Amino acid sequence: MLALLTTVLPTAAILATAQQEDAMIVAHRGASRDALENSIAAFELAWQQGADAIEGDFLMTKDGHIVCFHDRDTKRLTGIEQVVDQSTLAELRELDIGRKRGEVFKGTRIPTLEEVLATIPAGKKIYIEIKCGHEIIPPLLDTLAASGLRADQVVVICFKESILRALKAKAPEYAVSWLCSFKKEESGEITPTLDHVLATLERIKANGLSSDMRIPQAVVETVREHGYAWHVWTVNDVAQAKRAQQLGAASITTDIPNVIREGLEAL
Repeated sequence: MLALLTTVLPTAAILATAQQEDAMIVAHRGASRDALENSIAAFELAWQQGADAIEGDFLMTKDGHIVCFHDRDTKRLTGIEQVVDQSTLAELRELDIGRKRGEVFKGTRIPTLEEVLATIPAGKKIYIEIKCGHEIIPPLLDTLAASGLRADQVVVICFKESILRALKAKAPEYAVSWLCSFKKEESGEITPTLDHVLATLERIKANGLSSDMRIPQAVVETVREHGYAWHVWTVNDVAQAKRAQQLGAASITTDIPNVIREGLEAL
């Protein structure tokens, strides 16, 4: 199996994947180079910059609201260490998450899932990364149902297999993609193995696999041969984005959607 993981795909195989449709451009936490991550302004700017989809991180508050925020606590963005799941929405709304980024971002507040969904234009998508536990599933599905978005406008992503498996069992109409990081061990073995990846995707009944560019090329090829889409994060280099597209990426997540789109169109 290790030989499979480390084998470079033949040139013909790489060229064959290039015949697919262009990869979707997904704005990572919105247009997060030019605006404050996971803010309404970042998502609105992503649409202005031509993104096909936005990606955001979602957590539950103490009083049962879903908010768009990456970290477990608020210290990195606010200087105040307030744990999200131990705080009410009202308490979190009091925090200025933009003040450390500069005067132009001062006064930015943590948005709710409902507010983020309301920014999505017709024909565009959202990648919802679940950053907490199973408790988010019922309110998430309720909020999506009330949003007016079509099921094909939503992709749910998570590192936790059990959460995706549970969500897919309750709402099979939504696409789910398993987030997976690859690394090379001191022994030279690449983990997780291809067998583990395929078994996990099958258990989840996943629609896709999401990884960074450290994924072995042979894993991409085999995952796609088994009918799963491959999504890649977070690519801020045009040459890397082109390579991802040649390998058959269904989507490329980036902090700079306008730069990546223009770069791909120019190549």
